[in-house]
Amino acid sequence: MEVKQYDSREYDVIVVGAGHAGCEAALAAARMGQKTLLLTINLDMVAFMPCNPSVGGPAKGIVVREVDALGGQMAKNIDATYIQMRMLNTGKGPAVRALRAQADKADYHAVMKDTLENEPQLTLRQGLVDDIIVEDGVCKGVITATGARYYAKSVVLTAGTSSRGKIIIGELTYSSGPNNSLPSIKLSESLEANGFKLRRFKTGTPPRVDGNTIDYDQTEEQPGDKKPNHFSFETPDTAYLKDQLSCWMTYTNETTHKIIRDNLSRAPMFSGIIEGVGPRYCPSIEDKVVRFADKPRHQLFLEPEGRHTEEYYVGDFSTSMPEEIQLKMLHSVAGLQHAELMRPGYAIEYDIIEPWQLTHSLETKVVANLFTAGQMNGTSGYEEAAGQGLIAGINAGLRAQGKPAFTLGRNEAYIGVMIDDLVTKGTNEPYRLLTSRAEYRLILRHDNADLRLTAKGHELGLINEDRYQKYLVKKSEIERELARLQQVRIKPTPEVQDFLAEHHVAPLKDGVLASEFLKRPEVKYEDVVKFIGASSAEADRYVKEQVEIQIKYQGYIKKEEQSVERLKRLEAKKIPQKIDYNAINGLATEAQQKLTKIQPETIAQASRISGVNPADVAILSVYIEQGRIAKIS
Repeated sequence: MEVKQYDSREYDVIVVGAGHAGCEAALAAARMGQKTLLLTINLDMVAFMPCNPSVGGPAKGIVVREVDALGGQMAKNIDATYIQMRMLNTGKGPAVRALRAQADKADYHAVMKDTLENEPQLTLRQGLVDDIIVEDGVCKGVITATGARYYAKSVVLTAGTSSRGKIIIGELTYSSGPNNSLPSIKLSESLEANGFKLRRFKTGTPPRVDGNTIDYDQTEEQPGDKKPNHFSFETPDTAYLKDQLSCWMTYTNETTHKIIRDNLSRAPMFSGIIEGVGPRYCPSIEDKVVRFADKPRHQLFLEPEGRHTEEYYVGDFSTSMPEEIQLKMLHSVAGLQHAELMRPGYAIEYDIIEPWQLTHSLETKVVANLFTAGQMNGTSGYEEAAGQGLIAGINAGLRAQGKPAFTLGRNEAYIGVMIDDLVTKGTNEPYRLLTSRAEYRLILRHDNADLRLTAKGHELGLINEDRYQKYLVKKSEIERELARLQQVRIKPTPEVQDFLAEHHVAPLKDGVLASEFLKRPEVKYEDVVKFIGASSAEADRYVKEQVEIQIKYQGYIKKEEQSVERLKRLEAKKIPQKIDYNAINGLATEAQQKLTKIQPETIAQASRISGVNPADVAILSVYIEQGRIAKIS
């Protein structure tokens, strides 16, 4: 084992917080050769899952694959610690398919902590950061609660929900981070003192119950998939877990809803105790009952938290009701009539940095060499945090090396969509990635994340040569098979005609290209191979999957690619920074205000700002082309 050599106070990169964002940021910077320090409030909560112990889902699962393709860790970690794996939306098109895994909560933490501890350029240390060191507008390091000073060329903050965290259960409120951990109070004060604008958000978590007290006969079993799937492109099918644990589904009912309605006066989000804005797409059960009063029931999932615990997470039952009301609510649900409460649900309020104060590299505009990521930027979810953490860590490492920033466009990754949404539009509630947020979602699929991003990860030094060569082989095999199908013809043989008749399709009148034959809805790649034979080297299932998707959706993909080209032309039109937009004649007042606030980097970004209309964009383009731009003095 390599012995680490480091100066205990001088680093290239410092990362504050070891949640999902912090772990990715620190590993990325260290793997890029930068001497990195990761500071966390509690070493026992590294990569902790205070809410649902799961990874993936719609859009989120694609982010995890993107993190892996760029050389991040989350996908490998969940592949090593899951207890159930399922592919969602299999009956729909490839653009919305997504993998989801139930994690062993304790193992996920332990494996990630072990990974951090054994990364040669990385030092993991417990410490509560109270202050950032800023000199002449540049971040130089951090100061901990014990007075220790650590200096670095760049700093990444990923404090998450610990930032002035406050837990709320009924009438009870107290200062705390997630899961009763130590809160970070003074760091928020330091950020405000340095000119950052903060706001309060709120999230929550449901109660946990004793699995021994669940009546599973009254619930519906949700087993894992038998067909192998993995988040990491490097995990082999032979590693697929056969001994998976089931989740279970049940529902609320009118009795549950009556208990909630009768006690709304004691619900913190309705009584006025909660001030922070909560997530629209992950509402509490009391919020659901009020907002969707016409619904007679709401779906709940009972999910195991690990192999070595009987704690079950009651999914979609997030609540901050008083504990005795939570128990009544639980006991009204089928299968939970005798459930023993192990931990009550709670709400947590915390500080975020208004994300429009960031650039696309996740460096802050307020203080140079300071990057932020994760829930601190207004997002919700482990996956969103990991994606941001990776980008922030990469850019902190690049800044330490004096190299240009790395960014992802909306056409390149869901990570790019998320970051662009945050820095361009800001967010008024905890931001959650959805497939509907991506205008190029047929290009940004679960299955092709490696084809989109592996080369970028290799260029950054996060993908090793062996993995890169395997990627090149796969890419070449796909291209070769696509070319073959566009050259070979399928003739109207008796076998072909019989096949079409079986599927109630008109027979062929003449031969057609194999690629055209595959575009038919009833035809699969394996059917085509029966008629034309396999390629010289039998392709693996992932190559076959790519060939089928790329041919079947060729027309739609081509349209999106044409839109991407238009986007690239707009992205190429850079806007000088610190423009005095009030000096540009013809801009609407709202456009002047929004452009001044956001300070967009390109014409494309300016066009996506709410309140900036096409006429404003046209005027701005003319001013830039003519060089008539006034700078803020």
